[in-house]
Amino acid sequence: MASFNLCSSSMALSRLRGLNALYCWNPFSSNGGTSDVLSANLTRKMSLGLKADFKARAAFISGENDCLPYPNNNRGAEVDNCVNKKDGGLNGMEMQSDAAAFGTLAAETTPITSSFFSEYDLDCPTEGFSSVGEAIRDIRQGKLVIVVDDEDRENEGDLIMAGSLATPQAMAFIVKHGTGIVCVSMKGEDLERLQLPLMVTQKENEEKLSTAFTVSVDAKRGTTTGVSASDRAATVLALASKDSKPKDFNRPGHIFPLKYREGGVLKRAGHTEASVDLAMLAGLDPVAVLCEIVDDDGSMARLPKLREFACRENLKIITIADLIRYRRKREKLVERTAAAPIPTMWGPFKLYCYRSFLDGVEHIAMVKGEICEGHDILVRVHLECLTGDIFGSARCDCGDQLALAMKQIEAAGRGVLVYLRGHEGKGIGLDHKLRAYTMPENELHNVEANEELGLPVDSREYGIGAQILTDLGVRTMKLMTNNPANYGGLKGYGLAIAGKVPLMRPKASENHGYLETKHAGMGHIDNLNGGVGENDRT
Repeated sequence: MASFNLCSSSMALSRLRGLNALYCWNPFSSNGGTSDVLSANLTRKMSLGLKADFKARAAFISGENDCLPYPNNNRGAEVDNCVNKKDGGLNGMEMQSDAAAFGTLAAETTPITSSFFSEYDLDCPTEGFSSVGEAIRDIRQGKLVIVVDDEDRENEGDLIMAGSLATPQAMAFIVKHGTGIVCVSMKGEDLERLQLPLMVTQKENEEKLSTAFTVSVDAKRGTTTGVSASDRAATVLALASKDSKPKDFNRPGHIFPLKYREGGVLKRAGHTEASVDLAMLAGLDPVAVLCEIVDDDGSMARLPKLREFACRENLKIITIADLIRYRRKREKLVERTAAAPIPTMWGPFKLYCYRSFLDGVEHIAMVKGEICEGHDILVRVHLECLTGDIFGSARCDCGDQLALAMKQIEAAGRGVLVYLRGHEGKGIGLDHKLRAYTMPENELHNVEANEELGLPVDSREYGIGAQILTDLGVRTMKLMTNNPANYGGLKGYGLAIAGKVPLMRPKASENHGYLETKHAGMGHIDNLNGGVGENDRT
């Protein structure tokens, strides 16, 4: 039995112009030896099939947005002349000897291109980048790789290598092409063992992404000033050694350890987590070297300069989003433990319970209707707010937003509300949240109050919510949020935001100042009659 792959060339597809030039096909169903392709005509669908003798046939299906199967016994209209059989093959189609079967998709208003499918192939690298597997092999061999984060985040590239394989030559290369600030990412348990505390308290940490720097160090043995490539390599190797002790280091020094977030890029899509993840995936100790790459003029190198540099130096270059995809295919942060229908004041929903492997916290998803292919699903990711959701506190409008989201999902007839627990007060906890509540009375807004208490403005993590959504079958979503921020690394979970739906509620005198702070200081959507609340962080 034979199969074929449809190439993305528009010229090749134009061979089928007489059959309403094709835009996409669906590689996800199994219906024997035929393959189905969509017509660009939204009122008609065309199914194109190839049997073992490569005889093309097409069947038109009438109607809009219906998803009808194309059975193997449906002979359809024979259209042998619709495909160019030059050189014994099909122009625009690649023959394969191994069989693969495909199914019929419903036509959509937005054409689905070949890049759509590669985006959701968890092992397929982003176009123009190396694969994660290639990077892991190089890390295992002691080579350097380049890792870039989302352009909505830092939009920077770091040179990364395994700490246990550091050499003076590698250090010299890093210092030559990097900022000179050489960091070593490590797990918290190793930092505690070496008695390396954070450089500053969370209150004092004003770094853009709150990167967890510890005190800097130099190795005492085998070094002089600590600044040379040889000295830095010795320090890195000492940090990576399980036999090292606190007394083996001078403080401060020229190497900057960073604290890795447990869960890695599935919890925080940063270079710190990516570097340790790569080292562990390579079977090495969880210690990695990283340093930002700079351009010739001293500015931070961006794409496409990073690609040029990677090509010139023969280095693999990968994205953190691809690393998230790679890990997500092989690991899970949550497991679905139970599901049951539940009647609510808004209408009937199905409730799913998920348990986190990281901390055991249980989260829920309220699902309305059938997710089906998972496109354009109305989604709200709501973070737990005991005071607002349960007791109707007027200090925020979380309860109102929860009710409004459920009401809109019910009205739409299809949607998902993910309720993440353990995120009270932007992730700082109920105790700290209540303490922050007392400070606005002294002319401090809640955001400033968090900083005054030495807490992050927003300590939320979205990996668990993303995995719940993908487990439910969501692929593209209309996100209910007032937050204009982009969400770095989201593609790594096979998710994309098709649009945003604001949730506007009346302000109360008790939360007016806080909502104004969110609007003026954090850019949240607002208007004269509506605002945003504490929960609006998705």
